[in-house]
Amino acid sequence: MPLPPASLDLELVTIGTELLLGFTVDTNAAFIGQALASVGVRVTRRTSVPDDGGAIGAAVAEALSRAPLVMTVGGLGPTRDDLTKRVVADLFGAPLRFDQGIWDGLVARFARLGRVPAASNRSQAEVPEGAQVLPNARGTAPGLWLSGGPGEVIMLPGVPSEMRGLMATGVLPRLRERTGGRGAVTTRIVRTTAIPESTLAERLDGVENGLRELTLGYAPGVEGVDLRLTSWGGEPEAAAASLDRAEAQIRAAAGAHCYGTGEADLAAVLLDSCRRRRVSVAVAESCTGGLIGQRLTDVPGSSSVFRGGVIAYHNALKASLLGVPEPILEAHGAVSEPVVRAMAVGAARVAGAEAAVSVSGIAGPEGGTDEKPVGTVWFGFLVGNRVETARIVFPGSRTEVRARAAQYALYGLWRLVEEV
Repeated sequence: MPLPPASLDLELVTIGTELLLGFTVDTNAAFIGQALASVGVRVTRRTSVPDDGGAIGAAVAEALSRAPLVMTVGGLGPTRDDLTKRVVADLFGAPLRFDQGIWDGLVARFARLGRVPAASNRSQAEVPEGAQVLPNARGTAPGLWLSGGPGEVIMLPGVPSEMRGLMATGVLPRLRERTGGRGAVTTRIVRTTAIPESTLAERLDGVENGLRELTLGYAPGVEGVDLRLTSWGGEPEAAAASLDRAEAQIRAAAGAHCYGTGEADLAAVLLDSCRRRRVSVAVAESCTGGLIGQRLTDVPGSSSVFRGGVIAYHNALKASLLGVPEPILEAHGAVSEPVVRAMAVGAARVAGAEAAVSVSGIAGPEGGTDEKPVGTVWFGFLVGNRVETARIVFPGSRTEVRARAAQYALYGLWRLVEEV
């Protein structure tokens, strides 16, 4: 459906040759789009340009010809390729003036770090005449807000932590005051896993047809499909109620494949489930090489549940550390149902855990056969005396197969823990 108008439109210009060469992924633009939408400001166009004065000037001038407000990100540092401030000042006919207060703050900041600023840092204390300075508590380049004949330009540094800090303290409050929150876009992410996007879409067909105030988007990835519910500019209470109803409908349709909302991490969901049931966890990994253990230990407080794991890549370690009988390895091969079953039992025994998950597979790009193609992964799931197994053939590169296998391992064990 067409997007309703926001209270204020903005064009975004991200600056940096590294963005165009692909050496840096532009996560700033994604964050800014979401943050601005939350206060009723819509990004209508995004342009990326190199560290070139002519390209920056042309991009900002063109953006100002279309939108009342332009935001630039990057090019405010002290080096020769940091040209944004000077170029924008020229567009507005606003000469740069040295700000002693900014310079004194920079000197004090460097002194706290046991350093002195370089001569090039003095350029960061230059401010276009008439610009409002946005103090940067996380770095040396202040943000700038310049208004004049051509329009309005907000200039922010490209370092993500600095940009986010300035958005929170200097940009979003001012824009929210201007829009009054009208046109604010509210989004809720519902996370699913272990179900193909096409199958999920079929299940949600009725839900999607019934949506009135909301839109539903699909964002597939190696860990699953995130469902993006969006309310476009409604009153906050009404939007929240609509999102609640739609989420409940999605959960009912997706069933056990739905594991959380927002930034929910399946590893944390599994750990919480185990904690409630007083179940400890161990892992036995082959093709994932420690990814499952890493996912679990990335969660703060995981030590209350996670006992540890064994990375048994070589068959000899599967036998000696996990107790997998060598005749089984010889008869069935490492990537097989009997082996992952024995690995799960062995991991629980070695760690003294009530629950365990084991993984053995062919991540590729070589090593597959007609019987066991690349991407074949066997899983063993143990909770108490109950052991279940599963075989999945995952698509993608070696990295993607391993990431998908780690996610499915967490999912399968979570589902079994929930059932007992």
